[in-house]
Amino acid sequence: MALQRVLLGAALLWHGVIAGLSDFAPAAQKSTTSSSANAPRKLHGRFLHITDLHPDEFYRVHSSTDEAEACHRGNGPAGTYGAETSDCDTPIALINATFDWIAANLKDQVDFVIWTGDSARHDSDEEVPRSQAQVLGTNRMIADKFAELFAHPNGRGLTVPIVPTLGNNDILPHNILLSGPNQWLQHYTQIWRHFIPEVQRHSFEFGGWFLVEVIPDRLAVFSLNTLYFFDRNAGVDGCGNPSEPGFKQLEWLRIQLQFMRARGMKAILMGHVPPARTDSKKLWDETCWQKYTLWLKQFRDVVVVGVYGHMNIDHFMIQDTHDIDLKLLTDPTQEMFSTREAMQDELSVESATDYLQELRDGWSKLNPPIVPGVPGSVNGDKTKGRKKNRGGRGKKRKDPWGERYQLSLVGPSVVPNYFPTLRVIEYNISGLEDVPVWADALETQVATDSEPADQKHLDMRDVTDSELDANLGLEDGFEIENDPEKAEPNPSKNRKKKTPKHPKKDKNPNLVIPDPPAKTSPPGPGYSLQPLSLTGYTQYYANLTHINNLTLDAKSQDDFDLSLSWTEWLMRWRQGKHRGKTPVAPKPEPREFTYEVEYNTFEDKIYKLHDLTANSFVKLAYRMGQRAKGTGFDLDVLGEDDWEEDTAGEIGGEDEDSEGDSDEDDDGFEMEKEKGKKDRKKKKDRKKQNKAWLHFLGHAFVSTVEKDELKDLA
Repeated sequence: MALQRVLLGAALLWHGVIAGLSDFAPAAQKSTTSSSANAPRKLHGRFLHITDLHPDEFYRVHSSTDEAEACHRGNGPAGTYGAETSDCDTPIALINATFDWIAANLKDQVDFVIWTGDSARHDSDEEVPRSQAQVLGTNRMIADKFAELFAHPNGRGLTVPIVPTLGNNDILPHNILLSGPNQWLQHYTQIWRHFIPEVQRHSFEFGGWFLVEVIPDRLAVFSLNTLYFFDRNAGVDGCGNPSEPGFKQLEWLRIQLQFMRARGMKAILMGHVPPARTDSKKLWDETCWQKYTLWLKQFRDVVVVGVYGHMNIDHFMIQDTHDIDLKLLTDPTQEMFSTREAMQDELSVESATDYLQELRDGWSKLNPPIVPGVPGSVNGDKTKGRKKNRGGRGKKRKDPWGERYQLSLVGPSVVPNYFPTLRVIEYNISGLEDVPVWADALETQVATDSEPADQKHLDMRDVTDSELDANLGLEDGFEIENDPEKAEPNPSKNRKKKTPKHPKKDKNPNLVIPDPPAKTSPPGPGYSLQPLSLTGYTQYYANLTHINNLTLDAKSQDDFDLSLSWTEWLMRWRQGKHRGKTPVAPKPEPREFTYEVEYNTFEDKIYKLHDLTANSFVKLAYRMGQRAKGTGFDLDVLGEDDWEEDTAGEIGGEDEDSEGDSDEDDDGFEMEKEKGKKDRKKKKDRKKQNKAWLHFLGHAFVSTVEKDELKDLA
C-alpha cells in the first residue's frame, strides 16, 4: 500500500495534467464494484462553458429589486430562482438547481469544463459590504460543487478536468490584484487544489495562471489570469515592463505555446475578462492586447480559440492582426496617446448599446472570404444585385483561411441579469475516438513509470531565452512574419534571406517575437476544419419568468418613472422587468426548474455557421455589419451567392426587379414598408433592417428583450 501511494505521488509530480488527484482518498481504499466505473472512457467531443455565477447568500425571495435593497430587503418581485433582467445577484437556489440540472443532463456527456470566474456577489449593497470570508466562501462552495459533481465513482479524483480562472469580483477590492505571490493567490491555490496540476501550484501562487492537458498530448486549456491584463486593475501596469506580472504571464504563454507546437498539441485559451477593443473602448491595457494578438498571430497553428466571460452578454469578438502596432510594443510609452477609454467595470446593458454598435461598425469593414465558383466571386461570373469588386472586396483574397483574424467567444452568465445560461461547445474528435482521456492519464503514467521527454514546466522567474532555445532544440531561430494576406511568395522577389540564430529582438530588448508557423504548415484548427476544431455550440437558458411563476400586483408601479425611454432605462440600476411590482401570493409557488435550448449553431438558419472557424465568424460578422443604403454602409457586396440572391434588388444593387418586394429574405434582411407608399421609387427609400443583426441582439440579451425594443438598437 505504501509503495502504491509513493508511485501515485511521484506520477502526479511528473505529469502536470492531472489536476489535484492526490487530494482525494487513495484509489486502493475505494470500491471497484461499479461496472460503469470500470467501463472504458471515451471522448464525447463536447465541453461545458459556465461563467459569472455570482452567488449571493443574502438574496431573499420576494424582496425588492430596487438599488437600495438589491434583493436583500424590502418587498418586491424577486423570484425563487432570481430576479431576471435586474442587477441583483444569484440566489443559492439557482446555484443548486443549476448543478442539479448539469448532473442530470450534461455530467456524462462532456470531456472538460471551462469555468471563467466571478463566483462571488457584487459589492452593490452598502448595508452589507463584502468581506474576504464571503468572497472566498462562495468560491469554495462552487469549487466543492464541481468536485462533488464530477467526482470519480471509484473515488480516484475527478472524471473530467475542471479549469477555473479568477474573475474581477473574486478578490477584494474588486478589480485590484497586486503582483504575486499574495494572499489571494495562496487562498485560491487551496480552493482549486482539485483543479490545478500539482506541479504548477507553486507557480500559480506566483502569478495565478496555469494549464491543463484536457486531452493528454493532444489539447491543453490555458487558464489566463486576465486581471493582470485588465485596464481597471490599478495594482499593475500593463505588459510592457518585465517587472509587471502581465509581461511575465505573456512570456510564460509564449514559452508554453512553443512547447505545444513542438509536441504537436493544440490549445484553447480562457480567462475572465475578454480582449474587448473597439475604436473608443477597451477592457485590456493596450500593451497586453497588442502582445496577446501578436502571440496568437504567430501561434495560429496552435491556438484554437479564446473563451471568456465577464460581460454577461452572448456575443463574440474578432481581433484583427492588422491592428498590431510594433511601434507600441517596442516603445510602450506611445500608449499615452491612445484615444480608447476603459470600459465600465463590467459590460451590462447600461453600456451595451454603444459597445455593440461599435463592434458592428468594425465588422462592416472586415474582409470576408470569397468562395471560388459562385456568382460574383473570383471566377468572373455575372454578379447580380451588387457592384462587382466594389472596394476591392471582389478580388481573390490572399488569406483564404482568414488567418488575419482571431476569434474570442464570450459566454453569457448564470447570474440572471437576463436569463441564466449554460453553453455546451462541440469540437471535432475525428481520429481521436480511442485516445486516452484525462482521467486515464494516471493509470498510464503509473504503468509506464515514465514522463515524456519534452514535457517540462518552466518557472518564469528564472527562465532565459538561451535556456528556452536549449529546451526546445531551436536551431535557426525565426524571423518576424508579414501579414498572412501578404505572405504568398512573389516570384519576382524570390531572394533568400538570412534568419537570425536567436529570436529577433527589436529596439526593445525585452520584446521577443515568437516564431510563426512553418511555411509548409497547414492552417490550424481555428481556421480549417480538422480534429479539435470547434464545430458548434448549444446555448441553454432558464426562463425565470415562467419558472418563478410570480403573480404580481402592479399598484406600486406608480413609484417608478414610467416615462423613461428604454435607452434611459439601460443607463441606470436595473430593477428588472417586474420593477415596482409586489407578489400577490404570500408564499412562492415556482414551477419545476429546467434549462432549455435557446438556440444552437448547428440549426440556426440565420447565423448559418457551418462550424466555428474564423472564416465562419468573419462572414457572419460582415453580414451583420452591413446597413441599408444611405446609413453609411451598403450591401452592394456580401461575398457569397446566398447573400447576393437574398438581397439582390433590395439594397443598393443594380437590379431592382421584383425580388426586392419581399418583406423578408432567407439571409436576414427585414424590410419595413411605409404605409401608403406604393410608388416604386419610394420603395427604394423605405427603412431596411438587418435581420441577422436583430437576431444577434436578441441572443445577446438572452431572449429577454422584445423585437420592437431591439429595433431601437439596430
